[in-house]
Amino acid sequence: YVTIGQYLATGSPLHRLDPRTRLLSGACLLIAVTAARHLQGLGLALGIALAALLIARVPLNYALRGLLAPLPFILFLAVLQMLIGPQAADAPALVSVGPLQISVQDVLAGVTIIARFIALILLISLASAIISTSEFVHGLEALLRPFTALGLPTQDLVLMAQVTLRFLPLLALEAERIAKAQASRGAEWGTGKTGILQRVRQTLPLLVPLFLNSLQRAEALALAMEARGYHSGKGRTSMTELHFRAGDAVALLIVAGMSALILLL
Repeated sequence: YVTIGQYLATGSPLHRLDPRTRLLSGACLLIAVTAARHLQGLGLALGIALAALLIARVPLNYALRGLLAPLPFILFLAVLQMLIGPQAADAPALVSVGPLQISVQDVLAGVTIIARFIALILLISLASAIISTSEFVHGLEALLRPFTALGLPTQDLVLMAQVTLRFLPLLALEAERIAKAQASRGAEWGTGKTGILQRVRQTLPLLVPLFLNSLQRAEALALAMEARGYHSGKGRTSMTELHFRAGDAVALLIVAGMSALILLL
């Protein structure tokens, strides 16, 4: 169910844009969704995300399946916001249980959190579906290249981002493999209805081997890079040339307008 970090080569019009255009467009939309304060703007952002998924030829059931894993956490945050969020003095209470009161504003605040997280997850899934790892590296390195004049290690930062995105699906697969291995040895995974404490007890034995395997994988990656003579800094060039076309400028203008509209609503 992990859709973040999965690239889908569908050959859509979004895939043919310059990597820098895709990165800047995704960043603008993510910032707009994060800064949006009202439900109308978030509703527009959800519509834009779904429309962009269709344009990118990403199956909607595949994209929506990525919401299943974080959905309990999102619902928990929404309920927490409704229960302990700031209370309006003149807001009539819909539900009152002792000192806790839930008003219409509290319900809207909870729905806003749910809409914001869903829009963010869909946009991140869309960005990872239309930008491959190599395109992400070349585009981000080109965008950060002016900061090298300030002495910032931009190539190291790009490498860290690349490794992080690559490790997300690998960690999910590794966790599934360890869970199946433990279940084959008698561990109670997914058998019957279990409470929160029981699920925590099931997850703790999973974290130790997952953490150790991640360290081993990171060490193997570092040794492989060192054996192949990788080094950052000056002297490194790229054989990939990026070309910014008129279509990229139009796409950026459209995304900037949609981001401004999300904030204004």
